[in-house]
Amino acid sequence: MDLRLGRQLLVYRPFLWLLFITNALGTVYGYYWYAYQLQETVSTGHPLWQLLFVPDSPTASLFFTLSLLYLLFPPSSPGRVAVWLRMIIEALAVLTSIKYGIWAVAMILAGAYQGEPLEPTHFMLMASHLGMAVEALLYLPFMKFGRLAAAGAFGWLLLNDYNDYRFEIFPYLPPQLYDQVPAVQAFTNGLSIFSFVLTWLCLALVRRRR
Repeated sequence: MDLRLGRQLLVYRPFLWLLFITNALGTVYGYYWYAYQLQETVSTGHPLWQLLFVPDSPTASLFFTLSLLYLLFPPSSPGRVAVWLRMIIEALAVLTSIKYGIWAVAMILAGAYQGEPLEPTHFMLMASHLGMAVEALLYLPFMKFGRLAAAGAFGWLLLNDYNDYRFEIFPYLPPQLYDQVPAVQAFTNGLSIFSFVLTWLCLALVRRRR
């Protein structure tokens, strides 16, 4: 496919609407998926503010869904605060989608490698999470955020990692991985760095092409 035709398809309004609806429904389903862990987090005495750090993938999907709204309805003359808000949302959308898209696939495959049977739900989750990472990279050139906003989103990833493993509110793992939480934590921290570096490099490439 010609690159220009591919770019035109990505911003074609019917396609954007289809992508928006898909991501919005996926976000709702994702929060439903985390409902039990959210309830458990409260019932085990965790403070309410920690709930913010429990549903990682749905929140990433939420940021990307909001980013699609900016493409569907570009603000005509936004103020400085609105511009910064957009850049922060878009940066969070890209970094979190890359990180948690890859993370979920890696955890499922790691569990399968250690003996957990793969079921149809696992393949659905891997496909949807891999799609999160891919769409984030595809739409990065159409977004307005720069390196400063990306650095802020990176800080959020590190804060999320700290809370997940300091207070043990990380996403449920395959049973086979619970004796390897320190290794999972190290991988998660490394993936935060990878997502930031990859985004930084992509931003530099986009700037060179403009």
